[in-house]
Amino acid sequence: MQRFILSKKNHIMTISIILIVIGFVSKLVFKNQMIAICSLAIASVLGVLPIAIQAVQALKVKVISIDVLVTIAVIGAFLIKNLEESAIVTFLFLFGSFLEQRTLNKTRSAIKELTEMAPESALKLMENGEFEEVEVDEVDVGDVLLVKTGSKIPVDGTVLAGEGYVNEASITGESVPVSKKKDSGVYAGTILENGTIQIIANRVGEDTTFGRIIELVEEAQDSKSEAERFIDRFSKYYTPAVLVLAFMVWLIIRDVEIAITILVLGCPGALVIGVPVSNVAGIGNGARHGVLLKGSEIISDFSKVDTIVFDKTGTLTIGNPKVIDKEVYGGNTEKVLSYLASVEKESDHPLAKAIVEYIGDTTLYTVEKTDVVKGSGIVAYVDGHRVAVGNVSLMVKENVPLSEKAKADISSFQERGNSLVLTAVDGELKVLMGIRDQIREGVKEDLQKLKKLGVKNLVVLSGDNQGTVDLVAKELGLTETHENMLPEDKAAYIEKLIAKGQIVAFVGDGVNDSPSLVLAQVGIAMGGGTDVAIETSDVVLMNSDFSRLPHALGLAKATARNMRQNIIIAVGVIVILLASVFLSEWMNMTIGMLAHEGSILVVIFNGMRLLRYKLKY
Repeated sequence: MQRFILSKKNHIMTISIILIVIGFVSKLVFKNQMIAICSLAIASVLGVLPIAIQAVQALKVKVISIDVLVTIAVIGAFLIKNLEESAIVTFLFLFGSFLEQRTLNKTRSAIKELTEMAPESALKLMENGEFEEVEVDEVDVGDVLLVKTGSKIPVDGTVLAGEGYVNEASITGESVPVSKKKDSGVYAGTILENGTIQIIANRVGEDTTFGRIIELVEEAQDSKSEAERFIDRFSKYYTPAVLVLAFMVWLIIRDVEIAITILVLGCPGALVIGVPVSNVAGIGNGARHGVLLKGSEIISDFSKVDTIVFDKTGTLTIGNPKVIDKEVYGGNTEKVLSYLASVEKESDHPLAKAIVEYIGDTTLYTVEKTDVVKGSGIVAYVDGHRVAVGNVSLMVKENVPLSEKAKADISSFQERGNSLVLTAVDGELKVLMGIRDQIREGVKEDLQKLKKLGVKNLVVLSGDNQGTVDLVAKELGLTETHENMLPEDKAAYIEKLIAKGQIVAFVGDGVNDSPSLVLAQVGIAMGGGTDVAIETSDVVLMNSDFSRLPHALGLAKATARNMRQNIIIAVGVIVILLASVFLSEWMNMTIGMLAHEGSILVVIFNGMRLLRYKLKY
């Protein structure tokens, strides 16, 4: 029976709030005391059942938990026939428990999602010289594997033969595929977008970079789940103290009524309600402003953050490469762009998509004799002309002369962090395009707001090259930059900052960000990022709107401040009430409960102020 009741806690919570609403409406609107009393009594009894069961279980192992505290508060309310308080206390406690459990379940599911993303099979070179599909667990270090277009790379290894482009977003977070050829390193969990390669396995199973990501997430979640809440620590000493005080008074003066009064006045209704009200109001405000805050512990940690570490791609930048710079050489530019669009239209490479989007509607020609030059680009015949589209290496292979101006433009484009695409027609350079990810609009102003909110260090960690990262850092005024970082490097850096005593928040959006999101005291995910990043994070910025971050931090600070205010109010009222029992002649249970209820209303209204919170700058 106990197991059944505990399994229905959420159902009981829902029924309780319905009964509470019925009770108050009956009492205040229809003046029907009977229905009000019955509704609130049933809500109180239903609500206290799972709490009392947990209290008894805790006492069996000699632990005076928050459940014991709440159970005493409800019993005290029943003794003075204050059904409103008992009903509200039980509901809010169950609701807080619901929020905590929901967050825990989501973070646990993240490990499962990561595991499901791992490659399951591989094409292994057998003794007969043929490649056969085997389970990834059957691959050992030193085995030779074949990876085809569209397949996941099953291990960390080195390319032995072949060329292609690999999407390494799951590891580095970068959206632009990376060219791979002989002796290039590859990572498990990444995807070969085009080409065919043979690799030799260097690290397999849990030793791969992807396996390490999963391990880091598991370790970080285990360490974070051990955090205790303030109320639990407080009740460990407070609850037995009140019980002992009431019992000692009864032993000394043999006055049962005063002993019960002490017990009732000592029941921390405002304390139990005050923190959840602040928490729920803060979470509600965040939801209305596109910010998901996952619980009171997160809010408390977030409010103390002094260092925010950012992943670059998809966080500070949009994560969608676009043509930013262009130079043309010679005339007939419109026709050249039509040739370029015709060639790139047939490719699914992100850079090709960016070029097609940039050129827009134009005349398209039939493309013939297409030759893909691995790691360099494409050569094709369009409208009777030989068109070469690719990097500088392709221009060299095609013997395309580069003028001094073109060389200067190439150098300038590279300094600005561009990926280069050159187009030559019949051996003459016609167009140079620079493609790069764009910084999110308004990010610089948002970073300034974070500084005003007390953030001292703004750091960017990226798997991208130094030139690109330095460009972003210079434009945004970041404190530190670190480039060419793998997930384990980012996680190690986060641990280093925490070891120095800094309170760290990490902002990211990719699978590769998951370890850092969980290792940081506060993990913040862009809502448009991967599901794993969102599930492992503590704060989610919905729709990947970076401008919500300053509001989220300001709201966390306001909520934490509000919680402290409510705790001070609740504890202060209890101290005054208990002191008045001994130091005054006018204090009795009725007056005490009026003050008691007043303190509950004060903390509720104080908490509700958070619903109207807006960042002032």
